[in-house]
Amino acid sequence: MAVTGLLLLLFAIVHMLGHLQMFGGQDMYNRYAHFLQDLWEVKWPVRVGLVALLIVHVVFGLSLAARNRGARSTRYAVYRPVVSSAAGRSMALSGLVVLAFLNFHILHFTIGQVQPDYFHTLDPKNRWDAYSMFIHGFQNPWIYVSYLIGILLLSLHLGHGASSWLQSLGWRNPKYPTDRIGVIVSVFLFVGYMVPPTAVLVGLLQLPGA
Repeated sequence: MAVTGLLLLLFAIVHMLGHLQMFGGQDMYNRYAHFLQDLWEVKWPVRVGLVALLIVHVVFGLSLAARNRGARSTRYAVYRPVVSSAAGRSMALSGLVVLAFLNFHILHFTIGQVQPDYFHTLDPKNRWDAYSMFIHGFQNPWIYVSYLIGILLLSLHLGHGASSWLQSLGWRNPKYPTDRIGVIVSVFLFVGYMVPPTAVLVGLLQLPGA
């Protein structure tokens, strides 16, 4: 759980930094997207690797949740958690919701089933116009709200994982406030992922020529 979660967190950070190139304009973002799409020998191994990581993470997560429930034969008469956070107690549930959100994200931006009219149009340099597809996507308030909820849960899920993976691997040192890492990571991911869509929704990022 710790190792796969850490690798997925690192991918989430790199993916987020890529989307921030929206602020560089259509040419910069489409150049970035075109560069990734052209790396077939890298793109497909990375995709297969991410799917494998995700499957292992989900399977071990559900198994761990089942073992935790099975460790106590009777329920608490009154349940008052003292140390654990709400995010930590709901990791299995939030993980399943995040998995559903990731499927929606793939259908939207990778397969083009959510807004097919804007999928794989070409920019002036004859590249796939990922920039305009991003703009069209987040001009829709319902899509924006879907991503807002999905990214919030993703950020909380990865943030809690970031604060606990050191302990899981036996590397936690009581001298350092590692519990704060979770909050920092959650805020960093949520703000980083939602700044470009919010800029689209409020009109700071627009279609070329608009």
